[in-house]
Amino acid sequence: MKSDSLVIIPTYNEKENIRNIITAVLNITEHQFDVLIVDDNSPDGTAAIVDEMIAVQPERINILKRPGKQGLGTAYIAGFKWALDHGYEYIIEMDADFSHPVNKLPELQATCADGGADVSVGSRYISGVNVVNWPMGRMLMSYYASAYVRLITGMKVRDATAGFVCYRREVLQSINLDGIEFKGYAFQIEMKFTAHCMGYRIKEVPIVFINRVLGTSKMNSSIFFEALWGVIKLRWDSIFNKKRFTRMPLPKQITA
Repeated sequence: MKSDSLVIIPTYNEKENIRNIITAVLNITEHQFDVLIVDDNSPDGTAAIVDEMIAVQPERINILKRPGKQGLGTAYIAGFKWALDHGYEYIIEMDADFSHPVNKLPELQATCADGGADVSVGSRYISGVNVVNWPMGRMLMSYYASAYVRLITGMKVRDATAGFVCYRREVLQSINLDGIEFKGYAFQIEMKFTAHCMGYRIKEVPIVFINRVLGTSKMNSSIFFEALWGVIKLRWDSIFNKKRFTRMPLPKQITA
């Protein structure tokens, strides 16, 4: 039976994690979640593993195969469009490497379904600093990057760069997804800030973030600097290009 909730997991060379992360999501008992893998032609055979799993559970596991590595943001945009086309009400972003706690998925979804949020964020910083196995330099960079985002944008989200996020369907329908500019981790800031400017309610759910054990991190300095300058551009546009943050008209409901 099809769920109302979809977990989108972008992948590039995640063969060590992909089978286990999909299995963990499907095994959640509090709420049923379907899975969409967006794979950027991983040369390690990630997509082939997903295809094997789809053959067993085609009703709950799906894959979008892209021709090459095109960036985190474009992977999620493709996933969002697929989710909207397939009628999902709650659409969740999640990493493949178990850095996001799978057992928090029901709370993240419920915060939007029953808790009054339009966007719920799995936050590393809402109750202190809850990060495990990160080098001190990276942890400080991430923490102060979120503080920098709050300072420049005025948005009160404490973990603006978080990639563990649930959106209500209406939010993604209202955003001009083709107009989202950033492809790296600034994409996460842009999505939250756009929802904030449109008046949607954002709530944070405390999580413990655990650095990946298997596979290779995709973070690099160019991604960091995109976020640094991207925040200034977002704030500028919120003042002088308000049209960018105007809600798109929602599709009309067809009634019998």
